[in-house]
Amino acid sequence: MTTPSNPADRGYLGPAAVTWPVLAHPGSLIGGLRALLIQSLHPLAMAGVAEHSDYRHRALDRLQRTSAYVGATAFGDSATAEEAAARVRRLHSRVRGVDPITGWKYSADDPDTQVWVHSVEWHSFLAAHRVFGPRLTAAEEDAYIAEGVVIAALLGTPERLVPASVAQMHEYFDDVRPHLCVGAAARDAIDFVASPPITRELLPFQVPLRVFASAAVALVPRELRHLAGIDRSPVVDAAAIAAARPWVQALGTPVGRKLLTAVVGRHSGSLGEGIRAEWGAPSVASMRARRADGQTSPLKPASAARTLAVVA
Repeated sequence: MTTPSNPADRGYLGPAAVTWPVLAHPGSLIGGLRALLIQSLHPLAMAGVAEHSDYRHRALDRLQRTSAYVGATAFGDSATAEEAAARVRRLHSRVRGVDPITGWKYSADDPDTQVWVHSVEWHSFLAAHRVFGPRLTAAEEDAYIAEGVVIAALLGTPERLVPASVAQMHEYFDDVRPHLCVGAAARDAIDFVASPPITRELLPFQVPLRVFASAAVALVPRELRHLAGIDRSPVVDAAAIAAARPWVQALGTPVGRKLLTAVVGRHSGSLGEGIRAEWGAPSVASMRARRADGQTSPLKPASAARTLAVVA
């Protein structure tokens, strides 16, 4: 898909959304790795991954599928977003079992688990943008978090459960913190992300991948790093972020975008090309110009997302 399938349909967010420049920024790759590190700390979410994912053997494929979903729901037209969400819901319907640590039943359709996965991912993209992207205002950050509620609802997650502002996001993380832990499966997943293995699949990307993984660790809150066993000195963190900056900048160039497409997959790459051709490269400046001109995000009503969850 080289262009959105229906250019007149701006999708669930649209080019005036704060989400567009945040997710389009190359630093979002680092945010995605940060999300994987933190998501592993939730025992029920981790149990689902450990027992139903082949991430160790198909890490790049999993990254590309996740990237395709994020891109389709954030940048695609309504049909593209809804198709991607329906596909994920079908996969989630098979992810269920019993967590060996807590003894509790888990399901990818469980709203609490969905809120955790979404909140960590959405917040991690913002955390990376704060470090590697142009500064956003407090109001813009709140708008970004609120836009995420609409995306979460595409999977049938009740909107009332999803944090809709930065303050609500912080409150949510404070509430869930006592339930986080590190078991053997979480330890394996964290080590896999923090120290990527040298496999045939990942070998061509080892240098930037390790640079980005180290930067991702630097963005994880220190309390969670203590829990995960990946804490280190602020000096190392500063060096990791400094090392990542030129790579992030390079990925914004035409040559860098080719490397980025090789990592995130052709589907995401072609969608990005279509967005740039139709709307221009997403940026904070263009987002602000559109909002100043009175443009707003479509922000489809919650009822539409709930209907999709029923009929899928």
